[in-house]
Amino acid sequence: MQISSALASKPWVGLILVISLALLAVGCDQTGLTPTPVPNPVEGQTPGDVKYYPSDQPVRLGIQRFYEGNFGLAQRYFQDAVEKSPNDVTAWIGLAASYDRLGRFDLADQAYEAAARLEGPSVRLLNNEGYSFMLRGDLKTARAKFQAALRLEPNNKTTLNNIKLLDDSTKFIERSANGEPCGSVDCSQ
Repeated sequence: MQISSALASKPWVGLILVISLALLAVGCDQTGLTPTPVPNPVEGQTPGDVKYYPSDQPVRLGIQRFYEGNFGLAQRYFQDAVEKSPNDVTAWIGLAASYDRLGRFDLADQAYEAAARLEGPSVRLLNNEGYSFMLRGDLKTARAKFQAALRLEPNNKTTLNNIKLLDDSTKFIERSANGEPCGSVDCSQ
């Protein structure tokens, strides 16, 4: 009878007791402050299972800027990506390709070397390196890179297109009769 007399003399104690019991009852069904993740019916995984890679956003933006022709901004995004995730081969190749388009072949070579340490001489790496040498005007090294890519994957469309581009570019080189490039000598003869 002590509880009932305490409740009678101090009604707020009873109110606190009722609220506490109600909160306990509601809390029994809760597993935490957030609802339990529901598995994705397509992938069969819960949101907590999805892994986030820190370089995903910068790589995506780097690729987008690269295809827009904004190579300086692409380089910055790819640089951010390799700093956040140094084992991301796509980010290293994107960084190297951006440097190629900016004419920074010394930095491109460093980025290609980093990608090669991670992935080895893959078709995509050899194609990008070959294109880099084509941009530099070193067609012999470019051809060697493309041939190495073809040995790995003989029917790779990118490699075949790069070789066609290389072959077509050699047809348009203008030289004088003695082999000097036009522009430095008169080729009208």
